[in-house]
Amino acid sequence: MKLTPQKFRHKYLLVSIAIVLLWLTIELIARLGTEILWFEEVGYLPMYLLRLRTQGLLGIGVFSLTTIFLLGNLAIAQRLKCFQSPLEDRQQANRNLIDSDLPSRTIAGTLNLDRLLPLAIGLSLTIGIILAHYLRVAASQWSVDPNLPDITPPAPQLFRLAAIGQTIEQFALQGWIVVGGGLCSIAMLVYPRWLLYSIAPMLSLAIAWVVSQQWTRVLPAFKATPFGHTDPVFDRDLSDYIFGLPVGELLEFWWLGMCLYGFIAVLLTYLLANDSLSQGKFWGFSRAQQRHLSGLGGGLMLVVSFSYWLSCQELLYSPRGVSFGASYTDITVLLPAETALSIGSLAIGGYLLWRSIYFPRRARYRLLRWVAIGYLTMAIGTTIVLPAIVQALVVQPNELVRETPYIKRTISLTRQAFGLDRIAINQFNPQANLTEQKIQANDRIIRNVRLWDKQPLLATNRQLQQIRLYYRFLDADIDRYTLISQSKVLPVAPPLSVRSTEQQQVSIAARELDYTAVPKQAQTWVNEHLIYTHGYGFTLSPVNRAAAGGLPEYLVKDIGVSAKRPLTTAGAATASIPIGQPRIYYGEDTKTYIMTGTKLKELDYPSGNDNVYNVYDGRGGIPLDSWGRRLLFATYLNDWRMLFTPEFLPQTKLLMRRNIERRIRAIAPFLRYDRDPYIVAADASDNPTDDRDPSYLYWIVDAYTTSDRYPYADTGSEGINYIRNSVKVVIDAYHGSVSFYIADPSDPIVATWAKIFPDLFKPLSEMSISLRRHLRYPQDIFKIQSDRLMTYHMTDPQVFYNREDRWQIPTEVYGDKPRLVEPYYLITSLPTVPVPEFTLLLPYTPQQRTNLVAWLAARSDGENYGKLLLYTFPKQRQIFGPEQIEARINQDPAISSQISLWNRQGSRVVQGNLLIVPIEQSLLYVEPLYLEATQNQLPTLVRVIVAYENRIVMAETLPQALAAIFKPAATPR
Repeated sequence: MKLTPQKFRHKYLLVSIAIVLLWLTIELIARLGTEILWFEEVGYLPMYLLRLRTQGLLGIGVFSLTTIFLLGNLAIAQRLKCFQSPLEDRQQANRNLIDSDLPSRTIAGTLNLDRLLPLAIGLSLTIGIILAHYLRVAASQWSVDPNLPDITPPAPQLFRLAAIGQTIEQFALQGWIVVGGGLCSIAMLVYPRWLLYSIAPMLSLAIAWVVSQQWTRVLPAFKATPFGHTDPVFDRDLSDYIFGLPVGELLEFWWLGMCLYGFIAVLLTYLLANDSLSQGKFWGFSRAQQRHLSGLGGGLMLVVSFSYWLSCQELLYSPRGVSFGASYTDITVLLPAETALSIGSLAIGGYLLWRSIYFPRRARYRLLRWVAIGYLTMAIGTTIVLPAIVQALVVQPNELVRETPYIKRTISLTRQAFGLDRIAINQFNPQANLTEQKIQANDRIIRNVRLWDKQPLLATNRQLQQIRLYYRFLDADIDRYTLISQSKVLPVAPPLSVRSTEQQQVSIAARELDYTAVPKQAQTWVNEHLIYTHGYGFTLSPVNRAAAGGLPEYLVKDIGVSAKRPLTTAGAATASIPIGQPRIYYGEDTKTYIMTGTKLKELDYPSGNDNVYNVYDGRGGIPLDSWGRRLLFATYLNDWRMLFTPEFLPQTKLLMRRNIERRIRAIAPFLRYDRDPYIVAADASDNPTDDRDPSYLYWIVDAYTTSDRYPYADTGSEGINYIRNSVKVVIDAYHGSVSFYIADPSDPIVATWAKIFPDLFKPLSEMSISLRRHLRYPQDIFKIQSDRLMTYHMTDPQVFYNREDRWQIPTEVYGDKPRLVEPYYLITSLPTVPVPEFTLLLPYTPQQRTNLVAWLAARSDGENYGKLLLYTFPKQRQIFGPEQIEARINQDPAISSQISLWNRQGSRVVQGNLLIVPIEQSLLYVEPLYLEATQNQLPTLVRVIVAYENRIVMAETLPQALAAIFKPAATPR
């Protein structure tokens, strides 16, 4: 049988569709199979299955309901669109000499071509805007930057006036889109049925995709934990806004798109029926069409009523007034107006639905027209015009008095949301009574003053400790370790041998594998996935001193020294720092997937001119013990060489998602993660006596629960207005196991997630004590809190309104350029804390001034973890700030001349971080100086600058500088 061209095209189309569907099915099976096996490996498969069921139920349910609604109404419209016009009725009646049937057909809304054509074009353009908006929102859910601290898909932008304007503006800037949109609008007038039927499933798919990606907002609404606080406007628990409001907005996103498109598509179908454009006249709507449109219009108005009801609650996040949240105009004008509009929309929607069921014989179209005009006038007048008038004529002339109650709400709730209300405030009046004896009495603080900053230490590490090109030090982290000194025999009878311990602040840096640095000729598939598999070891150096020549003094360094001691340790580190076999299979800079247990051994570390090889025996990895699994992962990873390589064995395993940040985000994407994971060397194994477990390296990542729905709380530049450091995540650098610990059980958000995923979180008490000793207050939340505190330390509404006491973060000179002071860790004793602790500190200066005004400290040790202290300095005294000390350093003749001398002949001086160190009731300023070559950077610590009161000294070491400060006769330069 010979195929006709039409049948050939039809068969070609079916084959193409079948191939696409087969490809999508294979990809879906590969993805689901891979995810199930990976989550089974990490021990969180039930969690993934719950997430998968939720997303599937949301996506399939929303797609099915939306598609049925839209296609069903379009099918009804197709059935009702054709009827005889009144002219045809009269001609038929004249032929039959009867006209008794004419009054039974109700016809309304006749239009001539001059009004029909613009209306039809406007409706088709509106459909294009709806589709463009929902596709744009769907695209925003598809690709989320994995490097952001929060990878949760953003809340969908609702189809409101601002979003419509943004969509039009975005597409208006691209000429081809404007031309394409115009052509599509014209095509819709020519082929309305085909295009409207095509757009319906497309829109349904976009809505369903967005809703399915919002599972992190849907699930908490069913397990919400009360906050125990209510908002000041509606007196509802804050959980209604944190958990409930996002779900309400998601419903509006879904229902409004569905109902609006359904109404416009049906209306356009009726308008274009009976060849109305070619006839030049639309004869009106039949009785059945009017009932259909009334039903759709009633449903649409119910959604509009729901939208206005949500808008009333969203006033709690209004940016209109002088402070964040609902202001005087919002409460006195917009809240009553939107409440009335919600009730009015509900009444109109109810009437239209009643009209669709009990259609009156005498429809009052004029009344409906006036109701519509009145409703639109009210909506525009009360939500746009009237608020602007009240704001200009009532609020602004007496703004402080009008806004004071609302400013109080913003201050109070912002401080609650960011934990600022928990800060203990103390007065600190520095005294000029620091002596050499007091310095010696606080020797532990002096021995922990950080002289090595991250940048010069990393540069030196890369020169001295990188060993090979394919190793890399991505970061250096500040931590503290308890060092055990050598035994001492006390002169007692009988003799007693004791060991002394001391907490030492150190900088630790992991030596990770950077495969991109492998020579190009050696970058083969075998090397990438079978040979170069892991990093090795770490460096650990005290932050307060340098070795000979100004280089860092290493307590742990080098690589491959011996089988029993793979790293070189010095001094107290030998008995204090567990080393084991420090292989790093999971890290910050690990980007490749690897296969272990193959016929080829893995490169372990270089040893002289040769290499030492090893076979991974950890608990991580997914067995590739069948051809089906190899096919599954080859499809998922798009790596078909996995199928044909002869190097695999029955015990071969695949290690994937080895980057620790992507690993934990894949497990718990609803948390916000700190940007600075840090590695810890600790014996935290379940069985410390098991010599077969070589793993002593762990990554610790701080995780936060956040929200942007805390009423009246200022969102700032981060887009969040609530944050808690509620979770600590621990990742085994060798085995890849991941554990989530609840650090703040009082947080309602983490309590809610613990209800949803009871097997995910563990109490902090179950964390190994050796790891708990290394917990530190994270910098990310500290920066957010310190940023809010610059404004929200002002609790008096008048002071807040005038911004007369706003603080700022000071600047310092780093290298030779000014930059903002970063929070820094110190082991120090605070004025109200007699025992030295590991503390995170940040100074403040008044806005547009440079003297020190306050100081925020976060404690990290033991039971005091997470406690914030704010020390305010007397305003009637001059307390030097970092900028003033920097100016004095650069103006000192001896110091500036020495820096100028060094900045010649191929070298340059790098001014390090200026640290403000509290010692008893005094302040000491310390800044290191580094010298590095301009060509081959190997920074060395050459000088330490110390400033105290009106004295400033530069010396080779910190003890020398302190001696010079308090013994002016011994001042070295």
